[in-house]
Amino acid sequence: MRILTFLLSFFLLASCGTDTAKAPEKKMDETPLAAPAKAAMKYTVTPFADSYEYSDANMADMKFKSGTFNFDVKGDKYKLGQQTPDAPQKMCANSAKGQHIHLIVNNEPYMAKYMPTFEVDLPDGDHFILAFLSRSYHESIKTNQAHKAVKATIANNSMTNATALTQPMLFYSRPKGTYVGEKDTKKIMLDFYPVNATIGTDYMVKADINGEIHMIDKWQPYYVEGLPMGENTITLTLVDPKGNTVDTPLNPVTRTFTLKEDVAEMN
Repeated sequence: MRILTFLLSFFLLASCGTDTAKAPEKKMDETPLAAPAKAAMKYTVTPFADSYEYSDANMADMKFKSGTFNFDVKGDKYKLGQQTPDAPQKMCANSAKGQHIHLIVNNEPYMAKYMPTFEVDLPDGDHFILAFLSRSYHESIKTNQAHKAVKATIANNSMTNATALTQPMLFYSRPKGTYVGEKDTKKIMLDFYPVNATIGTDYMVKADINGEIHMIDKWQPYYVEGLPMGENTITLTLVDPKGNTVDTPLNPVTRTFTLKEDVAEMN
């Protein structure tokens, strides 16, 4: 009888053991991987606050003959050589000579001209020429009537033919040259000028700042902050919505500029 009871207990325990489910083993590869950390940007690119408007500023005509440019600049408020009223609030490089014309020939840095008539030596041949009215802190006036953009044939330092540009193009304006002192080097203005290209719908601007890429989808000036002292390089490229470089003249364009500490500020 004792033997029978023992055997019955043994089989009952064995039966219960076979019904107990084992916990599944955890596989190492089932642990979700953390997404790689996004590299922090070294430079910040932020939009300007709205600037003083010049809705009536008008570059009515542009002529070039015998080595001399003549511009017909009109407007009740806009005047060459005057300071733009909101210049102190912009906290960036400002010209003591006031408002001026930016003249860009081909892929060269702009020439700042404070009078409507001035001399320039241009070689014979075909050239892309953009001229636009600028505020005293070098920001372009972004209206159709405030600029002229042409492909011109030059012969003997005179414009023999000029036709309005028809293809989409991007012209680089600022930054340019050398910036000195904390006031001028802390916030650097980035400004460009598209022609026949609507930024944000049909095109974007890829700004390569010392190798760091920033995509721009609105035509407006920007502050660039965090740049180091010394030489800096910016390349601007007109791209399509997929980021492909647009096949058009003068694209991309690169400028190198310099930031310097003011020795007087350091003493």
